[in-house]
Amino acid sequence: MHLSRQPEPLYRELAAVLRDELQHMSPGDYLPAEVQLAARFAVNRHTLRRAVDELVLEGRLLRQQGKGTRVLAKPLIYPMQAGSAYSASLSALGHQVDAQLLQRRVRPASHEERGYLQLPEGAQLLELTTLRLIEGQPVSLIRHAFSVIHAPLLADYQGGSLRQYLSQRGMPLTRTFSLIGARLPSREEAARLMMPKHAPLLSVQTLSRDLAGQPVELSLSTSRADRFQYQLAL
Repeated sequence: MHLSRQPEPLYRELAAVLRDELQHMSPGDYLPAEVQLAARFAVNRHTLRRAVDELVLEGRLLRQQGKGTRVLAKPLIYPMQAGSAYSASLSALGHQVDAQLLQRRVRPASHEERGYLQLPEGAQLLELTTLRLIEGQPVSLIRHAFSVIHAPLLADYQGGSLRQYLSQRGMPLTRTFSLIGARLPSREEAARLMMPKHAPLLSVQTLSRDLAGQPVELSLSTSRADRFQYQLAL
């Protein structure tokens, strides 16, 4: 199959052809090897790679070093409500969700964090960092900050739904507010989420309270904007 020689850059024309062909493939399928695709379209591998780059940036493909390039599903929609939990909400939609605990540390609370969590100056926080995977693919990094007074309650947490863990121990939480923004990822975030460093992240800062209305958790989630969408009920 040969591409036409139009004024539009050849790699974009090739990207359009591949974009159409992806409609007939299933999430998880691998593209043929670059050398095969380049030969099929009669282009060099540099042009082929630029076309694939376009689809990676659009969230249609995922490059996995040493494995190949996989077709991704459409962006996931997370229904954000006051009492919704990340893992439970997406599991209810039929997705396989996993949460891995990456780090546990105690650190000083910032001025902003003390204000949200109503802590005194000099207060310490327990911070848990989790990686959320959906269908085995990394989608979100979340930093959960708690006053250290909750450290004994969280001592046994090793992964999985943090909301469910707390609820089972008598502390169900309700989301008070969420601030949604966007930015570029850090080098570490890009590596963890297996995404290009120049692709956007969605960031969501959330304050959650217990049944008595006391602030308990301040979380900051960073998610691949091409893989994740938030749905707000108004």
